[in-house]
Amino acid sequence: MSVQKDPLNNDEPYLEDEQHMPLGISLLNWISVGFLIYFLLCAVGLIEAGFIAVGHQTAERIFSYATNPIAGVLVGILTTSLVQSSSVTTSIVVGLVAAGMPISIAIPIVIGANFGTTLTNTFVSLGYARDRSDFKRAFSAATVHDAFNLICLLIFLPLELAFGFLQKTATAVGDLFMDVDPADNLLTADFNFINYLTEPLIDEIRELAFGLAQPWNGLAIAAIGFVMLLVSITFVSQLLKLLLAGHARRLAEKVSSAAPSSGIFTGLVATLLLQSSSTTTSLIVPLAGSGVLTTKQVYPFTLGANIGTCLTAILAAFAVTGQRELALEIAIVHLVYNVLGVVLIYSIPFTRYLPVRLAEYVGDLGARRFVVATSYVVSIFFLIPALGIFLLSR
Repeated sequence: MSVQKDPLNNDEPYLEDEQHMPLGISLLNWISVGFLIYFLLCAVGLIEAGFIAVGHQTAERIFSYATNPIAGVLVGILTTSLVQSSSVTTSIVVGLVAAGMPISIAIPIVIGANFGTTLTNTFVSLGYARDRSDFKRAFSAATVHDAFNLICLLIFLPLELAFGFLQKTATAVGDLFMDVDPADNLLTADFNFINYLTEPLIDEIRELAFGLAQPWNGLAIAAIGFVMLLVSITFVSQLLKLLLAGHARRLAEKVSSAAPSSGIFTGLVATLLLQSSSTTTSLIVPLAGSGVLTTKQVYPFTLGANIGTCLTAILAAFAVTGQRELALEIAIVHLVYNVLGVVLIYSIPFTRYLPVRLAEYVGDLGARRFVVATSYVVSIFFLIPALGIFLLSR
């Protein structure tokens, strides 16, 4: 088996490819990758379940501080970071709007939730912290999602406050669907394939933590998820390097030569199938951390995942019976916001790869000092929103 220089890292040798392995060993390695990805998905689900158990009631209390649009954005970021589910956040928003919350404040909360949901794949990238070069690639690939959503927030929040275009668009589009009977709608998102696979193991682990009092049960569930995440990432990274080393250059060249629209479409379809942008983007981070894909190649896929999760929310809104109009309007706001973000940022050459440059800069800083990466996560998703809410509420 020949040894060459790694096309993605000229300082490291790699095995030419796995085709010279005995078939049984190669097959066993791929089966192992499948099991490890399953445990990775379970780990992500456990982290989200633990965060929801700890933060759901806290999130509902935090919503009371959304007294103006800026506070609404910060509330959306913080609550979604706490529960790690934009669906939970938007569900609470629907109920609050029905109870009298102005839609002008609800929309900034949704914008903030769009940013807060990117925390999960950042957690996945932390599993590569033991190797500096792997961590740099993984952390950059994870934070490109943050960078894009931050740029969208800075562009569209002022426009929404000045003109209310998201609200007007959502109202106009929502009126077209109000006559659809949810009982006759065949597109409602009532089945989640990933949940069907991972829920049995997650339920078993929840049962183990059931005897603990809150919030310790949620913390225990999240802690188990983190341990599973670290173990899964450690082994899947090594196996991917072994199995894909010989194909890395060809795969990277193929992805690089493909139009960005194909990457966006792939991310969109994958998220529609998995019904979770957090799951979709978390699965792509190991490929980046292993050196198979670059941040620039991951970027279009992430944009597609951003749009895909909005389409899932719209399908789910059709299944709502009591407040379907509000649910649909908020889901359309989310969709319009992300689609316009992709269209606008990609149409301007200066901004097209600005999220990639920002993500690679943050990834480089984080790889040099791990404390910078952890400080980034704590500050961006928790400390700054909490501090901003405190100051605005005074």
